[in-house]
Amino acid sequence: MMFFKYCFVPYLFELQIYCLVSILKRREDYLCHMPKIIAIDYGTKRVGIAATDELQIIASGLTTVHSSELVSFLEDYCIKNKVEAIVIGLPKTLQNTATDSSKEVTKITTHLTRKFKDIKVETLDERFTSTMASSVIAQSGMSKKKRQNKALVDEISAVIILQDYLQQKDNGLR
Repeated sequence: MMFFKYCFVPYLFELQIYCLVSILKRREDYLCHMPKIIAIDYGTKRVGIAATDELQIIASGLTTVHSSELVSFLEDYCIKNKVEAIVIGLPKTLQNTATDSSKEVTKITTHLTRKFKDIKVETLDERFTSTMASSVIAQSGMSKKKRQNKALVDEISAVIILQDYLQQKDNGLR
């Protein structure tokens, strides 16, 4: 009986390691192929765009495109990357009412919902994102000329929208 016990123990140990490795590989595959989330700071002239990393932890600015190029940019991006959701900043007043820009955002939200049927399209309150973005840029130590770059403000605003969305998602609000 003692012989059987010692012969069987290494086999069990190897089996446990094999199971652990296969579990980790499956988890790694899942994590590496997690869909991204895109955030949009929509304007009639420029659109700031941000995206998460593959683990949906870090929000990074992608680019700023002309509003007429938004749909084609998103089509190309969604072909190259798996996307779970598109979050669009919805401008509101301090009284929580719609602004003039809100109508345009509602139109583009409806259009993107129809265009990308397999992707969740949501809006998120974007009050103060441009102000926060300008503040971040000012604190970064960039030259005055770079700080006045409106495209950069739009891109950073999209990052802030995405960070807010991720925080709400982590807190179970989304």
